[in-house]
Amino acid sequence: MKSLLLLSTFLLTLYSCKETPKKSTKEVPEKTVENERSKIKLIFDTDANNELDDQHALAYLLLNGDVFDVKGITVNATVNGKGIQGHYDEAERVMQLCNLKDSLPLLNGAEGNFAGISKNFNPDAYDGKDGVDFMLNETKEDSVIIVAVGKLTNIALALKKDPSFAERTRIVWLGSNYPEPGEYNQDNDTIAMNYVLNSKIPFEMVTVRYGKPSGTDAVAVTQDEIAHKMTGIGPKATEPITGRHGGTFETFGDYSVNLFTHIFDEAHIQANETKSRPLFDMVALAILKNPDWAETQTIPAPILIDNSWVERPNNTRQMLLWENFDRENILNDFYETIEFPNYVK
Repeated sequence: MKSLLLLSTFLLTLYSCKETPKKSTKEVPEKTVENERSKIKLIFDTDANNELDDQHALAYLLLNGDVFDVKGITVNATVNGKGIQGHYDEAERVMQLCNLKDSLPLLNGAEGNFAGISKNFNPDAYDGKDGVDFMLNETKEDSVIIVAVGKLTNIALALKKDPSFAERTRIVWLGSNYPEPGEYNQDNDTIAMNYVLNSKIPFEMVTVRYGKPSGTDAVAVTQDEIAHKMTGIGPKATEPITGRHGGTFETFGDYSVNLFTHIFDEAHIQANETKSRPLFDMVALAILKNPDWAETQTIPAPILIDNSWVERPNNTRQMLLWENFDRENILNDFYETIEFPNYVK
């Protein structure tokens, strides 16, 4: 009896050992495919010192290293932000808070607007040359997309200097109230936007739509929510920064709280009684990470004339329109990214 019991135990163990590898073999390929998916190679073009959404977008980008392969960051100057140097300095602060200062290229793009720069254009010496030439060179080396979250001056200059730029990249732009007029990025260089829309470069518009539930304006957070969610989170900087409003910060979470505190002291949004601000620019990256967090439609590219959108239904040049964003999933992913960072390399 004892011998039979031992034999049964041996056979059961042998059977179990043979079955286990079969189960593992079925699971491994699925995990391998998921883990080896290609990262999104991009250049981030920003007016970093304009408001506060650029900083949140940049931190989200730099701490999503399992998703994004960041080739570099270029800046441009809009009407707010203390000129091109102010935008450069703010981008550098966020990079330092993410412990990535000097680890990635950071270059100045255009201070002025396309109309002024393109007049009597000298391809060997022009406003924005460092950033624009970086875009041109990087897109020759690899398949890199440009995520632009400010005016489109740098993109238009790249197309003017080298029209073949249109054949080797695509533009994902955070901007426009389309189909209505009026929006900050759009209005800062309308001529550049129309130049890009009239080119052949693949173009995606991540809509803003102030006050509408269908645009990135709806992906808004309150000052209280930021204070509750962001205080103290994020990697600790090896060297603290001095913020643009003063003060010393060691985490992006604390800097975020400070940015939200000060923005409601600024005259242009004092009327915002709910003390909420959209994280517009961050959404343009989130929908690349997960396209299911928005809806898209392809339309003939319109053009803006005298501050009114003119439809061109027979236009063979198409563009992709992003709208109806999943606020809850996008914001949850943002908070999780800052709290549990994965650095870009």
